[in-house]
Amino acid sequence: MAGAKEAMHSVWESRQFHRTPDLVVIGAGIVGLFTALFHKRRHPHHHVIVLERGPFPSGASVKNAGFACFGSPSELMADLEKEGAEAMLARVENRWKGLLELRAELGDAAIGFEPSGGHEIYAAHDPLYTRVADRFDTLNDALGPIFGKAVFRWNDEAVRDFGLKGIHHLVRTDLEGPLDTGLLMGALLRKVLAEGVFFRPRTEVISLEEDATNVTLWLNGEEELEAANVMICTNGYARELLPNMDVISARGQVLKTAPIPGLKLRGTFHYDEGFYYFRDHAGGVLLGGGRNLDFAGETTTVDGTTPLIQDALEKLLCEVILPEQPFTIIQRWSGIMGMGNSKTPIIEKRSERVAVAVRLGGMGVAIGIRVARQAAALIH
Repeated sequence: MAGAKEAMHSVWESRQFHRTPDLVVIGAGIVGLFTALFHKRRHPHHHVIVLERGPFPSGASVKNAGFACFGSPSELMADLEKEGAEAMLARVENRWKGLLELRAELGDAAIGFEPSGGHEIYAAHDPLYTRVADRFDTLNDALGPIFGKAVFRWNDEAVRDFGLKGIHHLVRTDLEGPLDTGLLMGALLRKVLAEGVFFRPRTEVISLEEDATNVTLWLNGEEELEAANVMICTNGYARELLPNMDVISARGQVLKTAPIPGLKLRGTFHYDEGFYYFRDHAGGVLLGGGRNLDFAGETTTVDGTTPLIQDALEKLLCEVILPEQPFTIIQRWSGIMGMGNSKTPIIEKRSERVAVAVRLGGMGVAIGIRVARQAAALIH
């Protein structure tokens, strides 16, 4: 009818872009993109779309500190005491296998992985050191069947080599190291697109509603999208669409220094039960953490930094990491993680056509690919 404003599509548009998707994935992080990829491989003829609210993948998957790690000794011992050996070892195995699968799928060069080692450091008279030292051999023995060798070793002499001050003990594993999550996500996105998955950036899902045949998604701009199945992979933002999910939004703040002449630091480091973490990057130091200083304030989905935590990070730089060395902060940012009452991810169907894969607990780099594999298996 003349004057009608209904969209007019060519036969090519209708067949290629506007047919009802077999699967819509909400969230273009590690889990979302791998879920779409694995579903497409199992169902090559399915129309699969990934929706991302930002102009490109912009969640915690690209705002983390770039650690390829499976847990420091103090974290693993805390898990052992809280949940028992079986749960702790299963979690470590899942993280380790996830890192191996990630590296095999994308390649070390493509993700910028550097096998420069992972470390946990302890200050003088630190009670944490005593707890770790007392059960150190027991932990290594328990981890042996997973890795086929001793995982951690004491390397106190390296403290001086790394230029650290006020640190008396250091544990090292050769199996961890830093990576570049920008490179990682770029390589993953290219692979997903190459295998026929569609990517729609700047598309925020406001709400969704399921009926007997489809799921209707209401998008920004009042647009509607019908889908046969929906997978929600928004992690720390999960409660925006599913308010009753056991997911706690947890902001992690990070800073980055300019290159430091003669920087001795190499590898990834955990400090103070993992509440602080740092590494070398492009000749400077990348440092994050401090959430334990204000758990309530950092339980948020709002990106940003605060003087309380940023001052604590700078103090750690001055006193421990770069003692008596001038430095310049060139960048500050934050990322939103998905935590909860359990460290186990939520991977489940919420209804006949809607499923979720969220609550990565800050370990998305390690377990994201395996979470996605389980998530994809839920959709037929």
